[in-house]
Amino acid sequence: MLDREACIVLNMISGIGYAKYSALSDEFGSPGVIFEQSADSLRRVPGIGAALADRIAGCDCTGMLQAECELAERAGVRILTLYDENYPDVLRHLYDPPLCLYVRGRLPIFPDNAVAVVGSRRMSGYGARMTRQLTLEAADAGFVIVSGLAYGVDTVAHQAAVEQHAVTVAVLGGGLLHIHPRENIPLARSIVESGGALISEFPMDFPVSRTTFPRRNRIVAGLCRATIVTEAGISSGALITARLALESGRDVFAVPGSVENPQSHGCHQLIREGAAGLVESFSDVQNFMGLGFLPGLRPGEEVGEGEAAYDPGAGSDLSPEARRVWELLEKREMSVDELVAESGFDTGTLLAILMRLEMKFLVTHGADRIYRRAQPGGGNGGF
Repeated sequence: MLDREACIVLNMISGIGYAKYSALSDEFGSPGVIFEQSADSLRRVPGIGAALADRIAGCDCTGMLQAECELAERAGVRILTLYDENYPDVLRHLYDPPLCLYVRGRLPIFPDNAVAVVGSRRMSGYGARMTRQLTLEAADAGFVIVSGLAYGVDTVAHQAAVEQHAVTVAVLGGGLLHIHPRENIPLARSIVESGGALISEFPMDFPVSRTTFPRRNRIVAGLCRATIVTEAGISSGALITARLALESGRDVFAVPGSVENPQSHGCHQLIREGAAGLVESFSDVQNFMGLGFLPGLRPGEEVGEGEAAYDPGAGSDLSPEARRVWELLEKREMSVDELVAESGFDTGTLLAILMRLEMKFLVTHGADRIYRRAQPGGGNGGF
């Protein structure tokens, strides 16, 4: 049996994760020869008990492999293993990388332009607005949006990305035959149709359970350079994702909320502990990471010929909402509060508009958060 085929079968056997896979591979030289061993030989491997040894030795590995591959093919799913070149490199470096990734759709390359947007299933109206705002801003900045397809924040993040025609990846807490919640099946279809992907480390027919979500969360965090928690209570699973991101050396950001809202207490805890940076708009994330680029560009790409850093005639292609803010700033420099008062937009809508103007290098602001029109030849608009 080939090593990649052995990975698929081992991933289907209850009780085998990366640690036991590594112990078995180290002992016998490669995954492909594990199924040639007797139960007695398998029991002698540290960490492999008698019950697990019997399951490995007694399994019909050829039949299991054939059935799983046929099921995946019928569902339009690709199976990537640690032995495949297109397995995401960012996951290989996790302390506990998934043996397999089941992929439906188009899996993007994950360099530095992926961000996780996560939070509470029981979000408030404020949490929904901030999730949508940050997702739209991240999408405009060329970021891939990663989340878990759960109720609440995950759903809003995926929906906003799809509406923005951005790439979004949903990491599932069960096999790809078990979209959960079922109400999000249409959304899952839209994610794939818009150029994104559904992925899972679990076999095709593996059921969703409370124990699978923490494992799902480490993939969400591991794929991304940064994780944003938009709203979360103290016991929210989003905090698990944030902790896993920190352990993997990723950046974490949290949105502050009302002290009267229990669903903001988890975000406040992350900020209070210094585990997360405070984020009000996606420009805060970009500034922290030292990134700033036009919509559609990826980190490391340059502005091409014909794309000026500042175009004094730009503004002609603005939406009516953006044009209103642009015209207000023609009069004088203004704070966010002043712009809210004069434009009539709520704070979330205004910040999204300002973000788009900044990414067109039409508007800039300093540490005082006073917004002004960018000047011709003024560089990169504060990024």
